[in-house]
Amino acid sequence: MGKDLRMDEKLKQVLVEKKTAIVDRWFDAIAETYPDNTSSFLKHNKARFTNPVGYNTRQGVEGLFDALLQEMIPDSVSMFLDDIIRIRAVQDFTPSAAVAFVFVLKRIVREELKKEIREHRLAEDLDAFDSTVDDLALFAFDVYMRCREKIYEIKAKEVQNATFRLLQRAKRMEGGGDEQKK
Repeated sequence: MGKDLRMDEKLKQVLVEKKTAIVDRWFDAIAETYPDNTSSFLKHNKARFTNPVGYNTRQGVEGLFDALLQEMIPDSVSMFLDDIIRIRAVQDFTPSAAVAFVFVLKRIVREELKKEIREHRLAEDLDAFDSTVDDLALFAFDVYMRCREKIYEIKAKEVQNATFRLLQRAKRMEGGGDEQKK
């Protein structure tokens, strides 16, 4: 998709060391895209069955981060993106808002690695990471569109089925009326 850049091993090492902080902040940033009461619930209730949105989002973010470190876009990210994007596709998010969380990762990484970027001169090495994040965002948009298309297909099928049932009912009423006249 994007440029063919490889992440520097030192950058990868620093990202791995800071993984927990980065993933936690990324999850919180995603949760904050929801209304306040929902955001608080998503952040504080970590149970899989009482908070499936929060749980799937947390698992998805961790999986996505690991995949970014391995620079495997889109092969290894499909399942993780689907868990996050599918939820956002059925909610009232615009397409840009549904996938914007991917770009937030760039800011979070720069804030978390500020000291290391300076000390190890990693600023240029972040280009490869940014390129991989950009590829992830493009793939996220594709996933979002597939989910929306599926939703529209389901809605169209529901309308078609409802119309068919109404036509059947109208024919029965029409046919029933003829029988009563005879």
